[in-house]
Amino acid sequence: MTNPFLPIDTLYTEFKAAYSGHHLVIESDTGSGKSTRLPLWCAEPDEQGRRPRVLVVEPRRVACLALAEYVQGLTDLRVGYAIRFDCTITTETQIAFVTPGIALRWLSGDMASLGDFDTVMIDEFHERRWDTDLLLALLKARGLHRLIITSATIAGRAIADYLSDNHDVNAISLRAEGKKFHVELSYLARESHHLPDMRGLEQRLIPALQQALASTQGDILVFLPGKGEILSAIQASRAPLAEVDGHITLLPLHGGIDALEQAKVLQTGEHRRVIFATNIAETSLTIPGVTAVIDSGLERRTHQRNGRTVLSLSHISKASSNQRMGRAGRVQAGICIRLWGRAAPLLANTPPELRREELVEPMLAAACAGANLAQLDFVDPLPERSLQLAKERLIAMGALDAAGRATYHGRRLFPLPIDTLFAHLISVMPDDNCLDLMIDLAAALATPGRLYRLPNDEYERHRLSQWEPFGCDAYCLIKLVRSNEQADEIPLKDINHQAIAEARHLAGQIRGALRLTALSKADLTDSLLRRNWLLAVMRAQPELAYICRLKRQQALGNGLSEVLIGRESRFGPTDKDKSSPMAAVVFDQHVTAGRGVKQTINLALCMAPITLDTLLQAGLGEDSVAEQLSPDEVRIERRYAGRVIETRREKIKAQEVIPSIIKSIVENLLFPGLGERLAQDIAAWNIWLELGGYEEAKACGIALPVPKPQTLETFLAQRLSSLGIETLADLELIEVGDLEFAGIPDWLRQDFDLVYPMQLTLADLKLSVSYQIKGKWVVCEYLSGQRKSGPKRWELPRWQGWRVKYKKASRVVEVN
Repeated sequence: MTNPFLPIDTLYTEFKAAYSGHHLVIESDTGSGKSTRLPLWCAEPDEQGRRPRVLVVEPRRVACLALAEYVQGLTDLRVGYAIRFDCTITTETQIAFVTPGIALRWLSGDMASLGDFDTVMIDEFHERRWDTDLLLALLKARGLHRLIITSATIAGRAIADYLSDNHDVNAISLRAEGKKFHVELSYLARESHHLPDMRGLEQRLIPALQQALASTQGDILVFLPGKGEILSAIQASRAPLAEVDGHITLLPLHGGIDALEQAKVLQTGEHRRVIFATNIAETSLTIPGVTAVIDSGLERRTHQRNGRTVLSLSHISKASSNQRMGRAGRVQAGICIRLWGRAAPLLANTPPELRREELVEPMLAAACAGANLAQLDFVDPLPERSLQLAKERLIAMGALDAAGRATYHGRRLFPLPIDTLFAHLISVMPDDNCLDLMIDLAAALATPGRLYRLPNDEYERHRLSQWEPFGCDAYCLIKLVRSNEQADEIPLKDINHQAIAEARHLAGQIRGALRLTALSKADLTDSLLRRNWLLAVMRAQPELAYICRLKRQQALGNGLSEVLIGRESRFGPTDKDKSSPMAAVVFDQHVTAGRGVKQTINLALCMAPITLDTLLQAGLGEDSVAEQLSPDEVRIERRYAGRVIETRREKIKAQEVIPSIIKSIVENLLFPGLGERLAQDIAAWNIWLELGGYEEAKACGIALPVPKPQTLETFLAQRLSSLGIETLADLELIEVGDLEFAGIPDWLRQDFDLVYPMQLTLADLKLSVSYQIKGKWVVCEYLSGQRKSGPKRWELPRWQGWRVKYKKASRVVEVN
């Protein structure tokens, strides 16, 4: 294969001069040749005649395969690749293309060692995926490799500064200016400040397509946020475009298309094409023949919301919009039509994943590589709250010890190519049959793309209830993965055979990693097997169990969060059918942003119905005393997520009376309002003591009880005992005033509350206030309100000598 001149070739002399003694950051536009030329340059013999081995990290599997094949055609050196299901790399491989997940597993010592490679090149770094950011931080800390970072849009100087002074190796930033054809840019919004908008998107897209067809002769690339919008746009534009040109080909491009559809996009066609794509077309794939780009300015992006990673519709950044526009000027002059306003306030760059997603997987990956995620040096600092939540979850799973080191269990979880939660569930299954069920379900849920759709007509739904009698979404997936039936024998719609084959492959890979023998021949009609499996799941991860809300049965809760039943779930409790299941194990959720800044909408996508008895067998719920039936007998209610799941009579023991009363007060079931009032009074007392209030009062001659910090539970236990409470019936002899806390004297308390309030109500903003005495910090945390910005310092109490923080969800800022 000949080597045509590419824009990156202008850097060859500078690159070779710097390569031996420096890390390198290479900035160059997509299609400039950096992914194919740089590995070959790195593999050229050095002054001693030795060829360095080169590892190239590509963010997507399709890029690994395509680049390995292309580069092999340019050289006699051995070129290989490693992706999730396939590996051609041997000790003789000179240039290897791998995904970030493979590189991280090698770094942990699970499969091989990165030490055999002299150079590690991380391509498309501007995407700022968590796995590439983590890989770079780990490699920088080790200092064993020459590092090359390539990107189309990052600020190269900033990354070079980050890599410099690392083990006495500095970094140099180089940029290749490729030949670009002029791209005529236009905006279609009515007002220049209008942001990208989903409303009326299809109606605005049609005239843009007609304008592009009339203005250029090449193919048209349309950027849309997701698969659903792509399918709707193709349907809406088919007839209008046929009137313009009856031979136009409309093609989708997203992560769920098969290899054949992808090949149609990556090759030129007989007729003009309109390619409707997600942001996968920004950098990962080069599409020939494009001379016009239509950009919706939208994408679906993850971010942190209320402690959860949610996927929501977002505006793209300016860097992404420039990347998209550049697709129109690759081979000749082109046009770019943006469906928003010229002055729309877009972010300069897309925030990195590590700052907008949960950190459970990155933390386990770092620990298995012998590093502490919180102590690694990243390009951008990590959120403290996300780090804390990730550590708590991994310790609860037994994947990390208290010091943050990976346990044997954690090292066993990490190599499994699935979500950490499912890896944990697989590892704790009690027998082979339950283990096989969990492996097949985890593989099905880890596979991109929907495996099936539910039938609409009543006859097919009846057939489905016979094929899978438990009404269980999880069992539908498991049966599909295991099924040898013909497609027309399975009563489901739009069965995705390619995704099912990938799920089977992944299930086999998981079994191989666990050194398991062949699949057990479990009877999927056995209700006892299914119950035992779900019991094992709930005992390992109780928060996966949800129960229907009392007044809204389409909503279920687990005491921590709420889910709504997804449209493609078979779970459907109704008031008319009292025998329908009222609880479910929820294996998969789709989390999107709701109203305000903290709300999330969680759609349950994969549900396994369970009975209330199964919840009880799993040990879920808490008991509370509901009624005194006699001096020595009570009615106990067991509640889970606010609903009573069991009622029973029970003899009460004397030592249980006071703890039961305290719990009822704290939960506002007894003496409503007392628990909250006591909590505030005791918190104020503890702060007053720590600030020296008692000494000041004593110096003024005020007699007070012996000062010592209190807790609500300790105070109530002591007070109830002193009042002689031995049975629930004794409560009739006391009044709420007998339980009041005599803390700060009343005549001092009013002034104290003005200076150190526990809550603040500002204009459109309500805050809770806590005090960190040792550091002299006041923390104001958002409770409610429509105000988007935080409090101003002048709105708050003086708090002289204190510094003030404002906390909203995972965001904490200092108030000046």
